[in-house]
Amino acid sequence: MGMMMRHCIGIDVGGTTIKFGLFQEDGILSEKWEIPTKTEGRKEKLYADLAASVREVLQKRGIRSAELAGVGVGIPGPVMPNGSISALVNLGVYDLKINEELSGYLGGVKVRAVNDANAAALGEMWQGGGKSYDSVVMITLGTGVGGGVIERGRLIAGNFGMGGELGHMIMNPNEPDACNCGGHGCLEQYTSATGIVRVARRFLAQEDTPSSLRAVENLTAKDVLDAAKAGDDLAVRSVDCSMRYLGWAMAHISHMTDPQCFVIGGGVSKAGQYLLDVIRRHYESFLFIQKPQAKICLATLGNDAGIFGAARLILGE
Repeated sequence: MGMMMRHCIGIDVGGTTIKFGLFQEDGILSEKWEIPTKTEGRKEKLYADLAASVREVLQKRGIRSAELAGVGVGIPGPVMPNGSISALVNLGVYDLKINEELSGYLGGVKVRAVNDANAAALGEMWQGGGKSYDSVVMITLGTGVGGGVIERGRLIAGNFGMGGELGHMIMNPNEPDACNCGGHGCLEQYTSATGIVRVARRFLAQEDTPSSLRAVENLTAKDVLDAAKAGDDLAVRSVDCSMRYLGWAMAHISHMTDPQCFVIGGGVSKAGQYLLDVIRRHYESFLFIQKPQAKICLATLGNDAGIFGAARLILGE
């Protein structure tokens, strides 16, 4: 190509807001903005809103669409390699072929879509917690558990939209409660923000040991982690139980892809070094073949990881 492409746009589609970032190809974020998510049950409404917002910013900055390398989109659901998406349940839209369809709304600009947790992983590898590495596994501990596996700078998105769905590795087939996915004993049921609370409630119900958590009305993962940091014995054991599952899952992942670095993100990761220490202790306890080499780092991009990764999707092609 003769002229250098100078810009690219990363979009992170969420249930309530859609975040956008305008990037230079060196990874500098020039501008970010957001709009409310309003699909009204029609994918066309979603496309029209995305395209209008992109056009507005390009016009405002005097950027021609020829100067745009493309638009990357992080999507809250499984995405096939060709960009087709059977359902975005939370958004109430179905049967999207986003690469072609959104490109049509943007006058032929290249569009690439990927699962949102995969996008966050790419972002953290490119400009965040995994920046000095090119083989990274990101684990996002939020309402659920998402993930992304990157090998030598390339995302392993999989063939059927399931690459990086680490939250649904079954860690305990004897779990009586069902996960939202219908499975029993998924990693997400123990290690997500909701999982941490679930495990803590079990401990509180099964024991009558004193705990500061008993006085808390609407228990959150932050309450549990804060109590553990403060030395509350029940909270310490509860967090230990939750993170043992994560360390165990990470050992499985190491035996498969042997990454240089695990990046821990999502709201739960705000617990910081305390959390990493608990995770590392369990992770190491499940590895016998080799001395554990992988670093365990905290994510650094926060809510911007998705837009960074969506942009990197385009620039990395």
